Amino acid sequence: MMEQRYVHPRAGLYGALIERIANCATLARTRRTLTRHLPFPVLLSDVVDVVYATWLVDAERVQSFLPKGARLWVRDGRTPFTVLSYRHGHFGPALAGPLRRCFPSPLQSNWRLYLENPLPHAPDVPTVVFVKNIIDNVWYVLGTRVFSDSLPSHLARRFSLTIAERSIALDLHPGAGSAPRLAMTLARQGSPSLPARFDAFGRTWEELVARLTLQDAAVVPRADLDAVALGTIRLPIDLDSVEPLALERGTLECPLLDALGGTVEAICFRVPKVRFEVLSDRLL
Repeated sequence: MMEQRYVHPRAGLYGALIERIANCATLARTRRTLTRHLPFPVLLSDVVDVVYATWLVDAERVQSFLPKGARLWVRDGRTPFTVLSYRHGHFGPALAGPLRRCFPSPLQSNWRLYLENPLPHAPDVPTVVFVKNIIDNVWYVLGTRVFSDSLPSHLARRFSLTIAERSIALDLHPGAGSAPRLAMTLARQGSPSLPARFDAFGRTWEELVARLTLQDAAVVPRADLDAVALGTIRLPIDLDSVEPLALERGTLECPLLDALGGTVEAICFRVPKVRFEVLSDRLL
């Protein structure tokens, strides 16, 4: 199983304190005990500028990210690997009502793989495997570490998502921490195109986009718990609003993608806005 241990992007006493809290098994275990019989507090966010970038990677090289018994969505030895980045819109509990406007709107980047079928004992819905989650707000990172099992997040030293008239730029730098490195620029082109290598995953660009955005559950193998965490969400993407993008040649920097044998070609697009809901978080 994949190692999810948190490392702070800057050294020093403050960073060491954050690491201690984020990696404290006692805190997480106490939370599970106290909330075992309580309903999950549904979380809401009015997300904007959702940017998807998907490459095909070597299916054999991603096996270490998978829970036992998981069956990847694979064709000809390749599987889709998506980086999904966006800005939250006042991410907080639904019970807060209008007061949710007081909650921050951090940037988040979610890196995931797609399962062919759900895991045993999991909901029979489209499911992804979380590889990495990155947030630019240390308090939200701690929240996902202490109060969630399915979203162990990492803090980037630098994280920007810049939406311009003709392009979109993403820059994510880990510093000395456990977040991954990613930089790329996407052109805001007028018409979509489906690279030949993706033909096995969708007959048309529209069909593939529909599949890549269809996610109702996510699983995370937790080596520290010898278990698998499951989160369920609601993310109703309006496919008519999807804006095709094109990865600008020579702008991509991502060591993890290189290590996984990622293709040069990518499927990229933007969703202007969507209401995001976290419905549950539990161990299978």
